[in-house]
Amino acid sequence: MSNSLTCTDLFFAWPDGDVLFDGLNFVAGPVRSGLVGRNGAGKSTLLRLIACRLTPQRGTIRVAGELGYLPQDLTLDTGLRVDQALGIDAIRRAVTAIESGDASEQNFAIVGDEWDVDERAEALLGKLGLGAIDLDRSVGELSGGETILLGLAAELLRRPDVLLLDEPTNNLDLRARRHLYDAVDQFRGALLIVSHDRELLDRVDQIGDLRKGDITWYGGNLTAYEEAVAVEQEAAERTLRAAESDARKQKRDLVEARMKMDQRRARGQRAFEQGGIPKIIAGGLKRSAQVSAGKHLGMQSDRLESAQDAVAEAEAKVHEDEAIRVDLPKTAVPAGRVVLRLEEHKLRTGATVDLEIRGPERIALTGPNGAGKTTLLQSITSDSLPVVPFRYLPQRLDLLRDDLSIVDNLALLAPGTENQERRSRLARFLFRGRAADQLISTLSGGERFRATLAALLLAEPPPQLLMLDEPTNSLDLSSVAQLKDALSSYSGAVIIASHDVPFLREIGITRWLELTPDSLTDIDPL
Repeated sequence: MSNSLTCTDLFFAWPDGDVLFDGLNFVAGPVRSGLVGRNGAGKSTLLRLIACRLTPQRGTIRVAGELGYLPQDLTLDTGLRVDQALGIDAIRRAVTAIESGDASEQNFAIVGDEWDVDERAEALLGKLGLGAIDLDRSVGELSGGETILLGLAAELLRRPDVLLLDEPTNNLDLRARRHLYDAVDQFRGALLIVSHDRELLDRVDQIGDLRKGDITWYGGNLTAYEEAVAVEQEAAERTLRAAESDARKQKRDLVEARMKMDQRRARGQRAFEQGGIPKIIAGGLKRSAQVSAGKHLGMQSDRLESAQDAVAEAEAKVHEDEAIRVDLPKTAVPAGRVVLRLEEHKLRTGATVDLEIRGPERIALTGPNGAGKTTLLQSITSDSLPVVPFRYLPQRLDLLRDDLSIVDNLALLAPGTENQERRSRLARFLFRGRAADQLISTLSGGERFRATLAALLLAEPPPQLLMLDEPTNSLDLSSVAQLKDALSSYSGAVIIASHDVPFLREIGITRWLELTPDSLTDIDPL
């Protein structure tokens, strides 16, 4: 199949022996495919295997056509020029040399059919919103979002037949995301996207759910996938309840069969002892009864084993995407109370900000990359400007000590609570029993986020203002859902800097602010 990739019998394990894939098989054809799954399921690792950044221990990966790959952790040498980052600098030099009279075979070989490379590159940069960037400009002058789009442009210039995108909208502002969405819509090869961006995943043709080392494919976009999974889960839960009921019945039947066998044995023994049955006849009856009872018990045991197997099979089909439960009445803020007041507050970007927050307002802080959203939140935090207890969740989840367990980190933030109370609270964030004793350094990305969120919300004194900086970046869909659950039951004020519009809409934002390099203004909902 042209414009496709095929994985056959793929086996990959980490050096510590942890097996990620064992016999993975799938084909992705010339359509737009989204790949979802929990953090740690292996989505990014799979893309790295396909792109030959990692080597599987067994199996084959075949790409039909030219492969393009935009990694999640893209970094470009800041000393490069834009044309070097695009991979067209040698062609441009050869064109210039030929136009200057150096008609060597080597120059013509370098150019090939790429005589319009400048025009093609500039047109592509324009489509991606980078039209103002000169090809001779330094990469070091670009913002983080511009760097990601430049990396995408470099891949698209190579005209790939198969394109891999790993969390491409991370750190992109709304304008940049729109340009990336357009590029995805216009791509005509096989496209495999790992993302948590709902708007992006609603543009694909199929969704692959990576779970326990295997991929299940669903036709349609993310919305269609979620509807299909909801129907599957409802059916799976009904099947599980029926299987559990049957297993309980088979267990009761087995117990009753054993009791009846014991009763018959006791009656036979009493009859023999009373002399009512000759010894030879009693022995024959006993052997016959034992054989009959053994067959019956064996049949009942087989039925119970089959019922238990059915329960295990049904349990495997039920997803364990639990919801976070938060009950924090002390975080409530009266409607008229001032939570934060900024008057002519100057940021390092040069902007002057005026802002007043009253009561449990939910504020979305939007604006282009580089406008100073993170700077604003950091300055509020560092200067302790809120007039109520507050907590700040930065983009980098580095608030907790890696060398301590989850429960010990919480002890640092809530020293006045008893150990059992801390564990009880952590259970609401799905860290139950020994899970609360895990070292922070051993947690997956989603677990680290959940532990950090738990530590912030359960800290003493309870925060009445919560500030979050791009909280959904790099979170899987399950973790995003858990964050929404937590925020839905949080009764304090919230400021969230984010470009994730669907997420902002779903958490009940009451006020939208846009920060530019010059001002902070209220805007209508997007």
